[in-house]
Amino acid sequence: MRLFLLVCLTMLAFAANSVLGRAAIGGGYMDATGFGLWRLVSGAVILALLCRMRGLQIWRAERFLRPSSLWGGAALTLYMAGFTLAYQDLDAGLGALVLFGVVQISMFLWGAVRGSHPTVGQVIGAVVAFSGLAYVIWPQEGVGVPLVAAFLMGLSGLGWGIYSLLGRGAGEPLVATSVNFAWSSVMMLPVLMLAGGGTVLTPYGAALAVVSGAVTSGLGYALWYQVLPRVEPAQAATIQLSVPVLAIVGGTLFLGEPVGLRLVLGSLGVLAGIALVIWLPRRR
Repeated sequence: MRLFLLVCLTMLAFAANSVLGRAAIGGGYMDATGFGLWRLVSGAVILALLCRMRGLQIWRAERFLRPSSLWGGAALTLYMAGFTLAYQDLDAGLGALVLFGVVQISMFLWGAVRGSHPTVGQVIGAVVAFSGLAYVIWPQEGVGVPLVAAFLMGLSGLGWGIYSLLGRGAGEPLVATSVNFAWSSVMMLPVLMLAGGGTVLTPYGAALAVVSGAVTSGLGYALWYQVLPRVEPAQAATIQLSVPVLAIVGGTLFLGEPVGLRLVLGSLGVLAGIALVIWLPRRR
């Protein structure tokens, strides 16, 4: 039950990031890459403060020079850069489908390579969840997909998949996440300069970015690193398919986005698929 509650809290934090990002970027309160950098910096600051309060040492060269720290920072940067740049041109729903579809595929494949082969129940559950998600967010009218934006979102999904897989081996989740955010804050600077970001900034947009970075990203990702060693890659991949549905519900409640029968039916499909992935592997 405790693990279940932690997973639910983490997924809510991930979904909140989408709502906060839509409110800031979609509302014109902040540009995309600037929002991403503010998320990373504020997350790095709050995580460093928490480590200090708990007596955890992070400012050591050996911690920052570990391959896992460098890979974690690079994966987080790939996710953040692809996510922010893609959402300048890509529909939010289709972007979520590409993002978490790539996450699911990458984590399933890596689990298979490492010997954690998905069971028939997990495969069935993943297909049901992915089908429900596609039904919710697939465009209803024939509209061309921006290929460059879709490719960037695919890279973002690959980055998040790698970041999640690296979290399975994190010995100290809070410290590892803090170092990852610090590295990613630095790595994000060239992306900001190349994309010409950081030109749109308002107090409200900055506040949304700080909340997203310090609370729903920094603390949420640290919690995710704590949860990951206790779930299988196939389960972790499929559970994350709940995030786009939660984000759509959050957008309806807080941003006034429309809701209909399509959302209700698709959401039930996603939840049913997640239940199959969690429940069926335990049955013989």
